Amino acid sequence: MASGRLTSTLFGSRQAVVLTILLAVQAAVFYGFSGPEKAPAPKPLSQMPFEFGPWRMAAEGVMEKEVLDVLRADDVVIRSYAQPESGRVASLFVAYFRSQRTGQAPHSPKNCLPGSGWVPSASEYRRISIPGLEAPIEVNRYVVERGDSKSVVLYWYQTPYRVIASEYEAKFYLVVDSVRHRRSDTALVRVVTPVINGDEQGAIEAAEDFVRAFFLPLRGYLPS
Repeated sequence: MASGRLTSTLFGSRQAVVLTILLAVQAAVFYGFSGPEKAPAPKPLSQMPFEFGPWRMAAEGVMEKEVLDVLRADDVVIRSYAQPESGRVASLFVAYFRSQRTGQAPHSPKNCLPGSGWVPSASEYRRISIPGLEAPIEVNRYVVERGDSKSVVLYWYQTPYRVIASEYEAKFYLVVDSVRHRRSDTALVRVVTPVINGDEQGAIEAAEDFVRAFFLPLRGYLPS
């Protein structure tokens, strides 16, 4: 048991050191980077389609001003979509940040979900093949529980150049793209599907099907 705790502590310390180095490099790059950023103005996320294949918009959410003030995103969309034939529902949340040089940055769902009372029971990276893309995208997949409710959560960070699951990689590429392309814009994309009648696999399949339906259309509303 002592050995296991030691290994866990060392691993956690190593992650903390890596993250500290990345943040230090990021700060040095940003504060030494005097030229303007080159991110073009995106289309408003509110103009996204109400239909993605068999998925139809069921409701559009509104985020409270207090939450928006904390999030500090430049654009946000919150919607629920339904697939009438299967009866499945998926919630879509997209927060776009045009620049991260002034401290604006996505808040990791790893921190937000527990703060809302959801407890993760399983997590992994998941590769999803998208029709029209040569390679699959890699996303985070969480199964979360709150009381008797259970949901599947998929999320990732989407930049003009790549889809990123790992928070550590997101920090690394933030520095790379700031230097190489003079851009730090990114979006947090999150999908939530409820587990109905204990059918966790069905919720996973529904979430991934929804991602396949909206992924390419969404790229048209984020700068490339």
